Amino acid sequence: MKRIKLSKTLTLPEIVHGMWRLIDWKWSFNETLEFIESAVNIGITAFDHADIYGNYECEKEFGKAMSMKPELRNKIQLITKCGIKLVSDKYPECRTGHYDTSKKHIISSVEKSLINLKTDYIDLLLIHRPDHLMNPDEIADAFSHLLKQGKVLNFGVSNFLPSQLQLIQSRFSEKLVANQLEISPAHLEHLNNGNLNFLLKENIIPMAWSPLGGGSIFTPRTENAGNLKRKLEEIALQLNAENIDTVIYSWLFAHPSGIIPVVGSGKIERLKTAVEATDVKLNRQQWYEILIASQGHPVP
Repeated sequence: MKRIKLSKTLTLPEIVHGMWRLIDWKWSFNETLEFIESAVNIGITAFDHADIYGNYECEKEFGKAMSMKPELRNKIQLITKCGIKLVSDKYPECRTGHYDTSKKHIISSVEKSLINLKTDYIDLLLIHRPDHLMNPDEIADAFSHLLKQGKVLNFGVSNFLPSQLQLIQSRFSEKLVANQLEISPAHLEHLNNGNLNFLLKENIIPMAWSPLGGGSIFTPRTENAGNLKRKLEEIALQLNAENIDTVIYSWLFAHPSGIIPVVGSGKIERLKTAVEATDVKLNRQQWYEILIASQGHPVP
């Protein structure tokens, strides 16, 4: 599995592991550590977090596991996100879920993430969602402060449109290196709205959350979804692939923008399948057959 250079200080594998379900897996610290090591051993060295995951608990669980073998920190890349405030028993003063991209909140969130993850620095910080009240000067000031202190090495966004990303970039002197988006054969929004083309033009890496369609591809509830699953199964047979996961990941890898899937499974076998897909190549006709099955009509 090759690695993708996002900046002078950040190189990521072709696949990132998402930790948002960590609490749901109900692992012991030893089991979490074992999983981290197993992922690293197959080349998946980057782990995606957010301050809010698991009702603000996932980062803590990961950090406690990592503290059992701190030398692992030099082998991995930590990604986290901030900017969402949940209604939670952890923060009873928050009466309504909302976004907060103020300088104060960004810095405070990073400080907490550093403590929770038991690390001195974050490799990549993303603003989790566009904030209608976001002030690009405040965000840039927060980023500059964190970069100067060495607490965050690289910055990006998540779920941003090109105009929203450009707004932040217009105030920040360092290059934003990533935009995490929902991308899968079942979710074509960012192929159709110009976002992937924009990221390709700007040499910004798209990271795909929910790359398997959040399970909707495997349990189709509409005619189009059923057609998509059948087409994926057909192409899996053509490729001698054991399951359609391989085809889905290969479909993402084929895009020239360099999509990095964020795989959120707690089973190491599913991660191995994703890694194996990096060596599987779709031809153009197969790629478009999947697109057509998803959208329900031929290309113009």
